[in-house]
Amino acid sequence: MISMPALSNKFTVPGDFWGGLASMLVALPAAVAFGVTIYSAISPQYAVFGALAGILGATALGLIAPTFGGTDRLISAPCAPAAAVLSAFAIELVKQGITPTSIVLLLTVLGILTGLIQMFIGSLGVGRMIKYIPYTVVSGYLSGVGLIIIGSQIPRFVGTSIDIKWWTAAFSPELWDFRSVAVGVATVLVALLAPRITKTVPSTILGIIAGIAVYFALAQNDATMQTLTDNKLVLGSLGASGEGYLSTIIGRWNEIGDLKLSQIAALFGSALTLAALLSIDTLKTCVVIDQMTRTRHDPNRELFAQGLANITSSAIGGIPGAGTMGATMVNLSSGAQTRVSGIIEGVMVLLAAVALSSFIAWIPIATLAGILIVVGLRMIDTKPLTFLESRATVFDFAVVAVVIGFALTVSLIAASAAGVALSILLFVREQVGGSVVRHKTFVNQRSSTWARPETEMRLIAQKGDKAVILELQGSLFFGTTYELYSVLETEIKTRDYIILDLRRVLSVDITAANMLNQVRDMLRDRGTPLLMSNVREQLPNGRNLLEFFKQTGLIDGSDSVRVFQTIEAAIEWVEDRLVGDIAQPANEEIPLHLQEMDLFQGRKDETLADLEGRMQQRTVKAGDPVYLIGDQDRNLYLIRRGAVRIMAPISGSRQLHHIATFGRGDFFGGLAFLEERARGDNAIAYTDIDLFVLSYDQFNQLADDHKKLAFLLITSISRTLAQRLRHADGERTLLHV
Repeated sequence: MISMPALSNKFTVPGDFWGGLASMLVALPAAVAFGVTIYSAISPQYAVFGALAGILGATALGLIAPTFGGTDRLISAPCAPAAAVLSAFAIELVKQGITPTSIVLLLTVLGILTGLIQMFIGSLGVGRMIKYIPYTVVSGYLSGVGLIIIGSQIPRFVGTSIDIKWWTAAFSPELWDFRSVAVGVATVLVALLAPRITKTVPSTILGIIAGIAVYFALAQNDATMQTLTDNKLVLGSLGASGEGYLSTIIGRWNEIGDLKLSQIAALFGSALTLAALLSIDTLKTCVVIDQMTRTRHDPNRELFAQGLANITSSAIGGIPGAGTMGATMVNLSSGAQTRVSGIIEGVMVLLAAVALSSFIAWIPIATLAGILIVVGLRMIDTKPLTFLESRATVFDFAVVAVVIGFALTVSLIAASAAGVALSILLFVREQVGGSVVRHKTFVNQRSSTWARPETEMRLIAQKGDKAVILELQGSLFFGTTYELYSVLETEIKTRDYIILDLRRVLSVDITAANMLNQVRDMLRDRGTPLLMSNVREQLPNGRNLLEFFKQTGLIDGSDSVRVFQTIEAAIEWVEDRLVGDIAQPANEEIPLHLQEMDLFQGRKDETLADLEGRMQQRTVKAGDPVYLIGDQDRNLYLIRRGAVRIMAPISGSRQLHHIATFGRGDFFGGLAFLEERARGDNAIAYTDIDLFVLSYDQFNQLADDHKKLAFLLITSISRTLAQRLRHADGERTLLHV
């Protein structure tokens, strides 16, 4: 549910005030122009209503959108997409013979429907999709908009007709009005150089003041510049009044009740198109703000607020709009910090239209064009030029170039679509080009957590290359399936066991799952299962991988696929089969005597009898601790029956990790026995266990009577610990290759 956010407590009076003022000077004339464009398509007599509709739209959007939205510095106002769609809609209705009053009524309903759709998609959370737009697309979009702004202002900057193409205006000095050029150049120079001198007053405001000053200086010797009549160098009268406008709005609402449901339904297609255009325009502007200010907006809240603002604007006779790039960049460059600047802009639009229309009428068009040109220059992102310095990023530069090209030649929406499509292709290319097999090792190069006797370790070392471990990474999808299948097909021909470790897998699609089904069937024909570890129930994309494999039939409840929680557990399963020692249930094991343990092979019975007399015999139930972290005992534990798990904390965390399992005939607790330190791990009975317990004090007494036995015992313990450490170091080195 979307709720109204509290206004920011970061409101800074100077920055937000100057930003609101400067952005109003840009947004207001544009809003008037858009309104006139739309309503003139109905009838020339409606142009005055169009001017007022633009003012009311800028006011409503400026007040409502930032109040209910949440994006700092965003300026919402009537915009070009709205003008294009609504004017085309009006022209089509005129061709159909619809009366002007009915067209105005339908424009109102269309604007309200557009706002409702925006609120609906914002409530559904569709706006979050904007976060998936790559940086290259944002960069290209930003630069493309900057170039479009510059190109659109060149005719106004040089004083030619706005109907002339920018390249014709730029390269035809004979068409220039050098009075306009002088005003524009002064504006641009001051706006660009002012930040080097002072930051107290925003450079955009100083640029506007400089342009106005140059204009009136030139007007001292030119009488035509001293009047608003037929003066194309200044904005002129806004036409912020219209006889009978209020009665027209009231009558419009009375007539809405007479509309049929079929007539409103017929507007839905146009409303959906307009809502999509305005939403994309707004969210793209928000993304640009995020890039330039290192902030993060809430797209769904912003869409909801924009929809509410467009409903309000249409309801009072204004035209809909969106978060606009030009006015927003002026607001940002003028020092605005919060969304309060947007509210100030909306208030100033209304005040300017009512009280300052005579003053605003004298602002030179070239001055506003110069300010927008400066804004356009600052929007151009030059960082992608560094992408050309490396072959690894040259294709990313190509994406930026394509986005700019589409923006300049087709449309901004087409530019975004082309950029996203190319980015997806580059992603697929990179995924296909990289290997999904991170490591390939064998069971004789890695070990399980089960501490095995030397005889079994030697056997595993001989047979371990019959079991291959493939550690997979990245995305298993249609682009990487063939590569992985080729690897697995080769291994199936030469190995008895295949273990797939999926700990670093980010996603799996249906094509990859089908390929794994084929691998399972090939192994099943040979009488061996496919072994998988770390099949997570929560992938980064939110998918339950275990459930997905069940749905695709890979895991079907048979023994053809075995899933293990950890890679160590899978290795342990293979080791058991390599040594031919399938784990015997603990309750069926016969407790060992000392002379049956490898540690005491060849020792005299009377010596061992003396040693056994100095030991305690202890039974521990499954799940109970033998010792815990921090215990001070210096006991050596020898396992007569059952198995013990050693759990140690991960560095910097309280979470315990399973590091070893010791079974019948093994010993544990050797480190604390050899050095006087507290226990650093937990020893937990994995099954019911019977133990011999030798305390350090009893060992010292034993050493006095049986020095050779004590020496051999210490030597055996040290040798076993050294072997375990050497093996662990080898595994660690292997995993870092």
